[in-house]
Amino acid sequence: MDKQRDFVLRTIEERSVKFVRLWFTDVVGTLKSVAIAPAEVEGAFTEGIGFDGSAIEGLSRTFESDLLAFPDPSTFQTLPWRGDIDPTGRMFCDITTPDGVPAVADPRNVLKRTLARAADRGFTFYTHPEIEFYLLRSSKYGEDGPQPVDSAGYFDNVPGGTAHDFRRRSVRMLEDLGISVEFSHHEAGPGQNEIDLRYADALTTADNIMTFRTVVKEVAIEQGVYATFMPKPFSQYPGSGMHTHLSLFEGDANAFYEPGAQYQLSKIGRQFIAGLLRHANEISAVTNQFVNSYKRLWGGDEAPSFICWGHNNRSALVRVPLYKPNKGQSARVEYRAIDSAANPYLAFSLLLAAGMKGIEEGYELPPEAEDDVWALTDSERRALGYSPLPASLDHAIEYMETSELVAETLGEQVFNYVLANKRAEWRDYRSQVTPFELQRNLEIL
Repeated sequence: MDKQRDFVLRTIEERSVKFVRLWFTDVVGTLKSVAIAPAEVEGAFTEGIGFDGSAIEGLSRTFESDLLAFPDPSTFQTLPWRGDIDPTGRMFCDITTPDGVPAVADPRNVLKRTLARAADRGFTFYTHPEIEFYLLRSSKYGEDGPQPVDSAGYFDNVPGGTAHDFRRRSVRMLEDLGISVEFSHHEAGPGQNEIDLRYADALTTADNIMTFRTVVKEVAIEQGVYATFMPKPFSQYPGSGMHTHLSLFEGDANAFYEPGAQYQLSKIGRQFIAGLLRHANEISAVTNQFVNSYKRLWGGDEAPSFICWGHNNRSALVRVPLYKPNKGQSARVEYRAIDSAANPYLAFSLLLAAGMKGIEEGYELPPEAEDDVWALTDSERRALGYSPLPASLDHAIEYMETSELVAETLGEQVFNYVLANKRAEWRDYRSQVTPFELQRNLEIL
């Protein structure tokens, strides 16, 4: 740690960094930032930076509001969009109470706790997200709704187009920040894009996702457009998911890989999938945390709506992807419900906890889904045992509030705050009179 701190202090001096932003997230996953002068960084490492936690969504109760942000020197990077004008660095922070105890409601700490429990069993958790988002002409919209920047489709090449230039600039900026990108392409919806980050341990990935969202927003502003991670901004076009590939390693060995097994998937891998399936409804209010998230899940266009798994089956909730034969390191499973607006720290915590529960309790994996699940009738799905995911945020809350797994993983304070926040969102939504209702009913009723 001392070497990392020395590196940060030396880099700040060598690059004439003028400001250092300290980043952390609230419980919903909104990025928070406080800028300090370079002279304050050394003190921040040892003493932290104090702030009022009760003013941040879910971080603390009013009577215990004083919190400290301690920068993690391993996350230091200079922000490329600042250029040479007032060079600015950033570090992610761990939040503690004044007596040095990790804050129970810090989402980064929730993930660290969950990773530590897996590490006690000898496992390291890796994730690889495929992040979708829309580029719009503006954040403002009129009677015709938001306007995408183009009318292109899946994998379309648009020479000189906004999205093409945007992705190139974004990828270069991400790599300047030390974030490796595996793929980038135009997605199925007009103005919709996808950028896939290379796999990393789950804490690094969660930090990278928060940085990714900021980079995408900054590049959009730079190019005169607007980027949104809203799960379903258009009723007629696909929603934006964040399909995430998951794997467990024991040392250097992939715990999901077993040569000669069906799909070369080990018993541990099968039990992990069984855990994801059994607890999918309970964790939905976190992996899909907004009212709008359920418009994506039930809007078609390859979003999963039913709880099942399949080998390379894109209609299933959990997919076991094809990969290069005998390449054991790439064995993984893909969870397809999570959307681009999730808090990655909390979502990854619950995905890991659900999978680990399957391993610890020896859950049996049900038969795989071989058919297109969307094409089946309701009675056929019932006969095959494919239960639906929650149809609304209200439905997801009902599952979560009785879940021991979610309460134990998030901790009492985060669990109660998420429930309170989501109940308030549902109440606000339920009171709205929508254009759909007015168009359908106002004249005829």
